[in-house]
Amino acid sequence: MRLATLRVGDETRAARLDGDFYALLPSRDVGELLASGEGWSEAAGPGSGQRIPVEEAEFATLVPHPNKIVCLGLNYASHIKEMGRDTPQYPTLFAKYDGSLIGAHDPITLPCVSDRVDWEAELGFVIGRAARHVPKEKALDHVAGYTVVNDVTVRDYQRRTREFLSGKTFEATTPVGPVLVTADEFGGQEPDLEIRCEVDGEVMQFSRTSDLLFGIADIVSYLSDIITLLPGDVICTGTPGGVGDGREPKVYLEPGQTLRTVIEGLGETRNLCVAEQSV
Repeated sequence: MRLATLRVGDETRAARLDGDFYALLPSRDVGELLASGEGWSEAAGPGSGQRIPVEEAEFATLVPHPNKIVCLGLNYASHIKEMGRDTPQYPTLFAKYDGSLIGAHDPITLPCVSDRVDWEAELGFVIGRAARHVPKEKALDHVAGYTVVNDVTVRDYQRRTREFLSGKTFEATTPVGPVLVTADEFGGQEPDLEIRCEVDGEVMQFSRTSDLLFGIADIVSYLSDIITLLPGDVICTGTPGGVGDGREPKVYLEPGQTLRTVIEGLGETRNLCVAEQSV
């Protein structure tokens, strides 16, 4: 199934795609639905709730307030090469805060303190069952489904220190959505999907998610040894080559440009870049 978090009036509601409509569910968002227990998929099943035509759907970010947002850097060989880094032996981890998350069609805020804002198309996945010390062969059982992310990065802040966080969690920069495609649609296997990023229609990144250095099961197992993964946690798996900072000359996002991130079978985010108004 395909699940979304929609804006409905002054609130948000989880919804299930049902043909040409989204059927509203009792939960306020997909994160709350996943946290409702092992029977969340049954709770998202057919019901008699309000329906919204697809063309009228307004997407909030998929999981507005996850307990954790964990991201991987340097997880495609092409990106490792263009950034001049060594191949990591273990996953390179960093985090975001939920204030960075936006909906699939919301504007991306280009911060007034930097002109080096870059794109990073990524496969995201969301945890559906709590996971602690999970072996790799059972890790996919804890994945609720997959979605589209762009880990928009402020490069100069990222490089101010050896830690990535400051460049990765600027406010209103990270589109997630539009939908969560549940893991059962991939038969319990890791998806091999085309991933693409465009700026004003020009293709900047093009790869397949099967080229990940550390795959989905590797990531879940590794993270679960560090901390308990909870339903609704959002994991961003890393970006392929083609980022603006890896080009010569370097290229960054500018106000008025449209950033489009497409993953085969999962949908797309499309976001207008707007300049932050300084206080």
